Amino acid sequence: MPKTLHRLPAALSPEVAVWIDGHPAPARAGDTVLTAVLEHRAALQRDELSARPRAGFCLMGACQDCWVRLHGVQRVRACSTLVAPGMRIDTSLAQGTPA
Repeated sequence: MPKTLHRLPAALSPEVAVWIDGHPAPARAGDTVLTAVLEHRAALQRDELSARPRAGFCLMGACQDCWVRLHGVQRVRACSTLVAPGMRIDTSLAQGTPA
């Protein structure tokens, strides 16, 4: 039986204020950038061929499928970067159109 990922209860993880594509988007301390994005929308990007929604594929930084830009400058993998207070996340670097 496959294992299911579980998020820590909100009571155990304080809220962190971040911005995603210019909009305030509360996240939780200990969340990855990918988790924060997926808490606020259905996908990080759309597949370039089928237009189906996609998120980070491997969840360990190997597939190169979840690049985003922080503060308009630094490129990072969303699946392996933890959120930080005040972080500004720009998903336009991800291929296709976000969901």
